[in-house]
Amino acid sequence: MRGWGPLTAVCLGTFMLLLDVTIVVVALPDMARSLHTSLSDLQWVVDGYALALAALLLGAGAAADVLGRRRLHVAGTAVFAVASLLCGLAPGPGPLVAARALQGVGAAAMLATTLPLLGSVYRDRRRSVALGVWGAVSGGAAAVGPVVGGLLTEGPGWRWIFFVNLPVSVAAIWLTARVVPESHGAPGLRVDRPGTLAFAVFAGGTTFAVVRAGEDGWAAAATLVSFAVAALALLAFVLVERRARHPLLDLRLLRRPAFVGVLAGALAFNGVAFGVTPYVSIWMQTLRGASPVGGGLALLPMTGASVVVAIAGGRFLHGAPARLTIGGGLLLISAGCFCQTVLDAGSGWTALVPGLVLVGLGTGLVAPAVAGAALATVTPERAGMAGGAVNTARQLGYALAVAVSGTVLSGRMQDTLPHDAAHTLAGGGAAALRGTFPRHTLDAAFTAGLDRALLVTGLAGTVAAVLVLVLVRTARRDGPGPAPVPARPLPEGSAAPGR
Repeated sequence: MRGWGPLTAVCLGTFMLLLDVTIVVVALPDMARSLHTSLSDLQWVVDGYALALAALLLGAGAAADVLGRRRLHVAGTAVFAVASLLCGLAPGPGPLVAARALQGVGAAAMLATTLPLLGSVYRDRRRSVALGVWGAVSGGAAAVGPVVGGLLTEGPGWRWIFFVNLPVSVAAIWLTARVVPESHGAPGLRVDRPGTLAFAVFAGGTTFAVVRAGEDGWAAAATLVSFAVAALALLAFVLVERRARHPLLDLRLLRRPAFVGVLAGALAFNGVAFGVTPYVSIWMQTLRGASPVGGGLALLPMTGASVVVAIAGGRFLHGAPARLTIGGGLLLISAGCFCQTVLDAGSGWTALVPGLVLVGLGTGLVAPAVAGAALATVTPERAGMAGGAVNTARQLGYALAVAVSGTVLSGRMQDTLPHDAAHTLAGGGAAALRGTFPRHTLDAAFTAGLDRALLVTGLAGTVAAVLVLVLVRTARRDGPGPAPVPARPLPEGSAAPGR
């Protein structure tokens, strides 16, 4: 036993990589002014990171089992640090988006190895304590991201939300190399490279198609071609996984209704809860006059409610059926989205508070339960695969929701504004439009777009909640279903990255 050094090293990296999912949200308006970005640029600043993380998470876990988990974790942290430097130095939106995607590559290597490393070091009660600390750090990173982003953006500038990663990365690499022992998966494992590539093309093609739909329309050639490429990549992924000796995802898991229900809940969760948040931040700062810090603090009702419920739920809801915690939590999140569809040209951010609280309550129920529910639907041999699939679904759902919300937002704005003006407004360019359009018109257009986007996400969350309530009837490892197949074994209790 090496004390708490390995836990400290792993938590440093986890905090940093999960912080970067949300830290950019309140910096988007400043980025737009500084780099003269478009709406699609801002979407990709958020999505480039989440999409690379989602697309490579399963493949990174397989590679770590073969190459060594500590080795890949350190390499991923180094890539993350270099990418953070490139983000901070980016002269324009293109280099920034590329660097954000590179950040996601490093983050995938870090997140995929986090819990296997902890599981290889800690045993019994210490493992439970270590995983509890790791879970708290994970939740804290998501909660404080907008506030930290606001402080750095309003202080030294938005580029420092990336520069701050450099000293943390150096400390994490040094500590990991010094105190975390190396570990591998079972002998004879191979990396499913074709499956990794096919899934990455599917995820990227789908997200790109939705973003292009917002720019060019759903029937545009670029949109249709992107959807076609994504469909072909999905077909290729299915064919590869059916024949792979060590698949990224054993497709027989999809015969289990409970697993499908949990996966649907995970796909919807992050997107429904947080997919509209970047545009709410843009609205508050460019039209309601909030500062970056104020924009971050305005989200505290959501994060505070989430933390309180997660802590209380761990004590009082232990053993509660997953269909109720996940399905009920998604219904609360959806209700929170519906409650926020009350904005008009005269609304302030306080109109969002009741809805944000409901979203936070639902998030506090779903987040701690979704990974454990996935593990309960499969045999222990496939726990690592199930946990990786759930976390992939969460990040992919977030990336898609940001893209869909932006498309819905700008489409609704075009009922009031010309196409180019709508995209400029949604991309944080309200100041450039004030000489052309009345302030009231801009306010009305943006709030109408937010209302529509929140309505769509609320409906999506409701559908996902119904699927969870219907499908997740039983969640038993010993229940009926396909027999175990060789999978990437992980140490006991280390299967599923959480948040």
